Amino acid sequence: FFFFCWYRMVRGPKKHLKRLNAPNHWMLDKLTGVWAPKPSPGPHKTRECIPMVIVLRNRLKYALTRKEVFLIAAQRLIKVDNKVRTDTRYPIGFMDVVSIPKTGENFRFLYDAKGRFLIHRISEEEARYKLCKVKDVAIGRNAIPYLVTHDGRTIRYPDPLIKAQDTIKFSLETNSIVGHVSFDVGNLAMITGGNNLGRIGVIERREKHPGSHDIVHLKDTAGHQFATRAGNVFIIGSGSTSLVSIPKSQGVKLSIIEERQRKLRSNC
Repeated sequence: FFFFCWYRMVRGPKKHLKRLNAPNHWMLDKLTGVWAPKPSPGPHKTRECIPMVIVLRNRLKYALTRKEVFLIAAQRLIKVDNKVRTDTRYPIGFMDVVSIPKTGENFRFLYDAKGRFLIHRISEEEARYKLCKVKDVAIGRNAIPYLVTHDGRTIRYPDPLIKAQDTIKFSLETNSIVGHVSFDVGNLAMITGGNNLGRIGVIERREKHPGSHDIVHLKDTAGHQFATRAGNVFIIGSGSTSLVSIPKSQGVKLSIIEERQRKLRSNC
């Protein structure tokens, strides 16, 4: 009986992460150590985020060690979505805005065409809002309507026109919805999952498959056509105009030959 109870015992949450098991888009080397910083529980999934310590130490080069990142965060110098965060393992995900008031810098987290997190520098004006994908719209207790976003926000009394899969423009200063874009043909979208992660294109059509995943077909600025599941599509603008600034590559995925030619041109 004792052995049976011990065998069925729950071992609790995982608190460690091996370096080799860390997501590839963190771009950690293999030989620096055994462990990687495991993101704290938060608004983004473990494999769809990047912890603050990697952003400040490995990407922005503001620190050499985790201890230095801890000292920076303890001085309350880092803001994520206009809120001070002191947890060095705080998960930062897609569309999050990281601000460093002491240096006057603001960054938005996007994906590049190779599916890696891109720390995109933005202006002070653009850092005042972010885009959130609507995951669900429902009615709660006392018949109060609410919606749930991709970054874990619950917003009450939304506009009745906002539906699931739409995108809202969320003000980080007033914590309110200041606009929205519907999931429609002809709107600009970024892919947030699958093999086309990070690509940007205009929606051309949507195939409905009852009982399975709907398929969305898109076309990028280079004329390349690609398709993905509807759940991977994140609307970022109305028509061909984006609500947020996007990388210089315009989300166009280059072939191996095109990539090589681009590198040769840049070296000349």
